[in-house]
Amino acid sequence: MHFNCFINFISFGLTDAIDILLVAVILYIVYNLVKGTSAITIFAGLAFIYLAYIIITAFDLKLLSSILGKFVNVGVILIMIIFQQEIRKFLLYIGSNEFLRNIKWKNIFLLNFSASQANEIILDIEEVAKACFNMGSTKTGALIVIARKTDLKFYVNTGDIIDSGLSSRMLENIFYKNSPLHDGAVILKDNRILAARCVLPVTEKENFPAHYGMRHRAAVGITENTDALAISVSEQTGEVSLTFNGEINANLTKEKLVFLLEKNLNI
Repeated sequence: MHFNCFINFISFGLTDAIDILLVAVILYIVYNLVKGTSAITIFAGLAFIYLAYIIITAFDLKLLSSILGKFVNVGVILIMIIFQQEIRKFLLYIGSNEFLRNIKWKNIFLLNFSASQANEIILDIEEVAKACFNMGSTKTGALIVIARKTDLKFYVNTGDIIDSGLSSRMLENIFYKNSPLHDGAVILKDNRILAARCVLPVTEKENFPAHYGMRHRAAVGITENTDALAISVSEQTGEVSLTFNGEINANLTKEKLVFLLEKNLNI
């Protein structure tokens, strides 16, 4: 072992403190952007690999350092290819004024991390359930996404901004068959209708049941990529389903839907 390398590694000065602080701020901002999504596991995995690479390099373990170095270099290219759409959306968001408005600078500089954890979700569950089963009785297709911790701005911006109060009549009017807003999904947050006609990612599961339509595929897709809840109303059968964590809970009664919403909104 090269002791000089080890000594240099543990030396610490003002520049190192500033470097660590800046990296911590960047990691905190990135974490807030990806928390609650499937990207958080990828983010954690990459962070672990890179930390291991730094430690191995510091101890001058040449073989392991060479192997991990090649993986890190190729891994960046693979990530850019696989997640090109997500990276494009991320960069567009970073460049927008909305990004600067949404950053909680107070939490960063005061290290107030508890504020991001105390996230109370407000939703008039009875109004949502009433709308879903009214639409189900007339076989009116619908897809309603309920935001939890994940910021769904990417998907909100694909639709028409509404930003109105939540009511069963409003939801039923949006999904009325002759309404120009009935295609796509409605996104709810903080007991408000943020947007309608939103485009969602669809699941890529190969064994997805054939009797489910595109609304159910989109419901699974959005809940695989985020921590949101998705309610689907089938246009063929009028059946109401609730999807979370990529799993469909089908053929629900109104009481069961209310129970599952209450259970999954208390996070």
